[in-house]
Amino acid sequence: MNENVIYEAQNLCKRYGRKPALNNASFTVCAGKLVGLLGPNGSGKTTLLKISAGLLARSGGTVLIDGQTPGVYTKSVTSYLPDRMALPTEMRAADAVSLYADFYPDFDAAKAHAMLADLHIEARDRIGSMSKGTQEKMQLCLTMSRAAKLYLLDEPLGGVDPAARDYILQTILRNYSEDAALVLSTHLIGDIEKVLDEVIFLKEGTVLRQVGVDTLREECGQSVDEYFREVYKC
Repeated sequence: MNENVIYEAQNLCKRYGRKPALNNASFTVCAGKLVGLLGPNGSGKTTLLKISAGLLARSGGTVLIDGQTPGVYTKSVTSYLPDRMALPTEMRAADAVSLYADFYPDFDAAKAHAMLADLHIEARDRIGSMSKGTQEKMQLCLTMSRAAKLYLLDEPLGGVDPAARDYILQTILRNYSEDAALVLSTHLIGDIEKVLDEVIFLKEGTVLRQVGVDTLREECGQSVDEYFREVYKC
């Protein structure tokens, strides 16, 4: 494998009964790249990220992170943001920071507390009393406080109000190193495309296209958002 490739899939498949969620999906993501994983609902984005995070078993094909299949090692170098709250709602923000610090040697608790303070999330705030958007902000702060090789973010802007999106984007950009790769899924393409290096388009579980953002704009004379709307229009 090319030593610069941190994340790759070859003919990756996932079936639920007879229904394919992923159908021979193949791509490569290199270190230092920020990649958008794009597609309509049901295209396989969350399934792909869950398999990569070691939360789902694949039905066929391969996925490799730093040359290894998902397991104990890949979880130690991958920071995953799920599409919904994964922590017990009775926890307080400080408890969540302590939990991540116990689980992940690469976790920076001071950085997490600083980011939470920027978002006006108090250490004593209970997760269950937070709004959905605040829960998502907190979970993103925890995810980005790790010094991982790969970040997998599932809809990091999904429940965040427009006023907070720029801060969230800057949080993402400031807190992953040039030696890491970051893949995020989103429907808010117009908000995120300005920071993307590449995009992977998924359709019905298959990679329709992987392309650099600048290349796409030059070839098509369209923004990523405009191209997406044309390709996936009803």
